[in-house]
Amino acid sequence: MLKEFKDFIMTGNVIDLAVAVILAGAIGMVVSGFTNDIMMPIVGHFAGGMDFADLKVVLDEAVIGPEGEVVEPENAVMYGKWINALINLVIVGFVLFIIVKAYNKTKKPKEEAPAAPKGPTQEELLAEIRDELKKQNK
Repeated sequence: MLKEFKDFIMTGNVIDLAVAVILAGAIGMVVSGFTNDIMMPIVGHFAGGMDFADLKVVLDEAVIGPEGEVVEPENAVMYGKWINALINLVIVGFVLFIIVKAYNKTKKPKEEAPAAPKGPTQEELLAEIRDELKKQNK
């Protein structure tokens, strides 16, 4: 069983999958940084200086004690973070599209198999049958 597991782990597909998962995590961090640190400030600038990550709908205000400490934290729907996540998704999708498109250009197109020789047409088959029937009747 241990030998089978070792053979499974050492196959190319598992190694490729592990590399892909690690690269995906790294690309995810790069895209998140790009979105949060570059794209969203630009979008916020053109949207009147707002930061989408701060957009929220407060359901319950925070309760602050007499000494200024937060007794009960605020309860809010943070839809701005969701907008950031959607922008991340669009950027990741576009980058993957570009990568796959570039990869597909590097692959050689498969050579088409030579066409199978065409068989006789229906008329030719009927003519052969007719000729055979004529031979048998004589």
